Amino acid sequence: MQLNKYIDHTLLKPEAQSAQIEKLCQEAREHGFFSVCINTSYVKQCAELLGGSDVKVCCVVGFPLGAMDTISKAFETSTAIKNGAQEIDMVVQIGALKDRRLDYVRDDIKAVVQAAAGKKVKVIIETSLINDEEKVLACKAALEAGAHFVKTSTGFAGGGATVDDVKLMKSIVGDKMEVKASGGIKNAEQAMAMIQAGATRLGTSSGVALVQGQQSQGGY
Repeated sequence: MQLNKYIDHTLLKPEAQSAQIEKLCQEAREHGFFSVCINTSYVKQCAELLGGSDVKVCCVVGFPLGAMDTISKAFETSTAIKNGAQEIDMVVQIGALKDRRLDYVRDDIKAVVQAAAGKKVKVIIETSLINDEEKVLACKAALEAGAHFVKTSTGFAGGGATVDDVKLMKSIVGDKMEVKASGGIKNAEQAMAMIQAGATRLGTSSGVALVQGQQSQGGY
């Protein structure tokens, strides 16, 4: 198995600087990762640095809280696409999910899907903040909205991907959507467990350590 092709090589810290983004892109090229995942202000830089490579530019939208209004998320998405983003990872409106305002949750996702103009959209449901019933509802809303992936975590709300959550999410979306496991994946053993549970993408800042068979200490 080519573990590198599962990895979205991630740097989302608020204090990330341009030189670190440049290093992220160099590592992604060198190891043949699927994408880099960054905040939207770095999309142009990454698109330039990765031009001519197979590495995609993925960015986060409405991140990390998900509580921005729908118009703002859609505008951020369309701007990111114009600047060269090829995939969008958006955060669900968690409070609306807990309120069972499921039409709002679905329409919020749908607006981002439409703004992404055919590019893949992953919906971060923030598993550490919701219960199993809410995880199921979030996956169903993402499915109804036409998104392409459901994703476990931002990495900013405590907790991270678990095998049980990946299995649950996959059981809801089946073959209609994919699952991205993110947050706390520090070694190849954890990565393989997520893939066996049904994940087809891994969000991690430890990509280099994973493909080199090492244990990473910090980060996403």
